[in-house]
Amino acid sequence: MIWPATAPAVFEGALLVDSQGRIAAVGPEQEVPCPADARAVRFAGAALLPGLVNAHTHLELTGLRGQLQEADFVQWIQAVRRAKEPLPEQTYLDWAIQGVKEAWRYGITTVADTGTSDGVLRALTQLAASGTVYREAIQPDPARAEGEMARLEDAIARWRSEAGPRVRIGVSPHAPYTVSRPLYQQVAAYARSQGLPLAGHVAESFAESLFVKAARGGFADLWRRRGLKPGPAAPSPVRLLGDLGVLGPDFLAIHAVQVDRADIGVLRQTGSAVVACPRSNARHGHGAPPLSQYLEAGIRLALGTDSVASVDDLDLWAEAREARLMAGLSAEAALRLLTIEGAKALGQEAEIGSLEPGKWADLVVLRLPGPLPRKPDLAAEALLLSRPRDIIATFVSGRPVHEAYPGGAEPT
Repeated sequence: MIWPATAPAVFEGALLVDSQGRIAAVGPEQEVPCPADARAVRFAGAALLPGLVNAHTHLELTGLRGQLQEADFVQWIQAVRRAKEPLPEQTYLDWAIQGVKEAWRYGITTVADTGTSDGVLRALTQLAASGTVYREAIQPDPARAEGEMARLEDAIARWRSEAGPRVRIGVSPHAPYTVSRPLYQQVAAYARSQGLPLAGHVAESFAESLFVKAARGGFADLWRRRGLKPGPAAPSPVRLLGDLGVLGPDFLAIHAVQVDRADIGVLRQTGSAVVACPRSNARHGHGAPPLSQYLEAGIRLALGTDSVASVDDLDLWAEAREARLMAGLSAEAALRLLTIEGAKALGQEAEIGSLEPGKWADLVVLRLPGPLPRKPDLAAEALLLSRPRDIIATFVSGRPVHEAYPGGAEPT
């Protein structure tokens, strides 16, 4: 069975990949050409889906899995910073390579990753993988904004010379508690002058909201210890970024949990996208993002796993099941969040997210426990229950990057 994401399921289907790694044809098997020189692979008792889009990761932190147990979020953020400080670039690269390969085992073929090292860009490039890598800007001191911008611009220039053909580059002012207001404005202006997509953590925690609204709490204490004065109170983190001109159709709001109706209106009016990470939010006690309200407002919505330092794995299927419960979604709508809706949130729906001619042949193959129901809604239910052990194969640009074939495929 083929589940294209943007068209009805095909129950005896086939897909043809061209020499460039793009989909040449997809549909009922008898209607899809089979060139004499093509290598045919048959997956009996399996389903073929678009590769999943993980719209928020930190793959450079893969080696910190299970190591940071602080319950308080402010303390946890500090623990991440301390753990990263002594690490050389090679470690980041090694961890990022592990992370990319783990993503493939979960059926993820595109990531949107934020970080402060070169590791993820180099890992994606070395492995001929697909993703958007956002270089983070972190500097709360307004007096040091120019220096941080110089470092950011140097990194982007280097990345542009190194990035693989399926690696997009973006920039990310990290969060309201680590970025001064002048730096926010400078990063946004630079990104738009260069045509780079933007992403940023916003409205993630109660501590962040308390910092922005009242200059109180753990983040405010950290600023004052450094001799820094928080900026004037703002109505909310989302509206702060709106007033600073950071939000827009090119902006991906990461988490966006602590929001109200006015914030949702600002996100809608600016055309910003949102990526929710339900399991990470639950682990840190942030609450649940208002997914149904985002969807009702017509806001582009994607799902992400966040880092394995927060959640121990890259199981995006589990995120979709959580999102479904939160928003009362159908199984098909939840699957779309993993595929075409994730692509839309990243502005890449013309290239990935569904099985259509001309798009990249990014695919995930699922072993099925038995015959799929012929009703599309029931078939989607079965697909959403998939576990990592059910993933037979993952393909990027038509190239197998993860294979677990026993009993499931017949290469011919």
